[in-house]
Amino acid sequence: MAEIVLGIWTTHGPQLSTTPEQWMLRVPADRSRRHWFKGTTYPFEELAKMRRGENLAEQSALEARTRRYEACQAAIARVAGIWKEVKPDVCVVFGNDQRELMLPELQPAYTVYCGETFWNGPLAKERAAELPVGIVEAEWANRPKERTEYRALPDLAALLIERGLDNGWDFAASSEWPSHPSPHHHVGTPHAFAYLLRRVMEDRAVPMLPIITNTFFPPNQPRPWRCFALGELVHKVLMEWKEDVRVAVFGSGGMTHFVINEEFDHALIKAIQNRDAAFLKAINPDLMKDGTSELLNWVSASGCLFQTKLSGELIDYVPCYRSEAGTGTAQGFLVWK
Repeated sequence: MAEIVLGIWTTHGPQLSTTPEQWMLRVPADRSRRHWFKGTTYPFEELAKMRRGENLAEQSALEARTRRYEACQAAIARVAGIWKEVKPDVCVVFGNDQRELMLPELQPAYTVYCGETFWNGPLAKERAAELPVGIVEAEWANRPKERTEYRALPDLAALLIERGLDNGWDFAASSEWPSHPSPHHHVGTPHAFAYLLRRVMEDRAVPMLPIITNTFFPPNQPRPWRCFALGELVHKVLMEWKEDVRVAVFGSGGMTHFVINEEFDHALIKAIQNRDAAFLKAINPDLMKDGTSELLNWVSASGCLFQTKLSGELIDYVPCYRSEAGTGTAQGFLVWK
């Protein structure tokens, strides 16, 4: 029987892999659009006025950005060190797709990858040119230098799909990554999974079961309670799986962005630390918008890991502001072993 030996909740976004100076490349885009904050959308200038008392201009100055960047790198190194220390045999990753694989023509709420292998590799120049400024600079953290094949877990995927059908889950199934012609901005593995291969496993990959949730795009974003139930189902399937392996479970994504809400982040971290399933299942879906929606992957991982006897610590929480309106990404690193 499989044994779950490690749980990791981690952010994966571009600010972790770009310099404090490069963070500011995203500010023009921040200024040009409306942002979700506490369940409502606001233009940039209105957010800046609303949050004037929070001292965000100082918190987004170069000195603060540099200090917080360095804290993030230390946290990433600590998570990677724990990974090497525990040495899991395989992993299950709850992640999401951002129009990397799934396009509006076909957008499943949940997709289970059931192929034998999957791949990643460098991005051609013409495709990289389609990525926004401030994003393309982080691609080194999401891609190996050469095309690389990774082992998947087709037997576990098949069992999950089968038990899902037995229990009211109609997963989409993918046996190979969808391939879209240039000038589409992506080929290979979505960054929610690729970041873990590169920066947590440090290119020493173990076989992976990718579970892709449509966190970002209306109209079929799953509810938090459903994501928690997905984690519970995955735990049951792992306990049924006959392979004698040590398993790591990841929740990849978050925390609040593109506008940081430290109050919500701390409440969610506290709920995980206290195994507060009721809080996670009852989160208002209006709080899970834009990049913050990736925290649905944390909810799914919690549904699985709450069933174990693992425990652990918050490695760090770092709100990485880049503007006076509070735009940026809050970074979180939580590990149970």
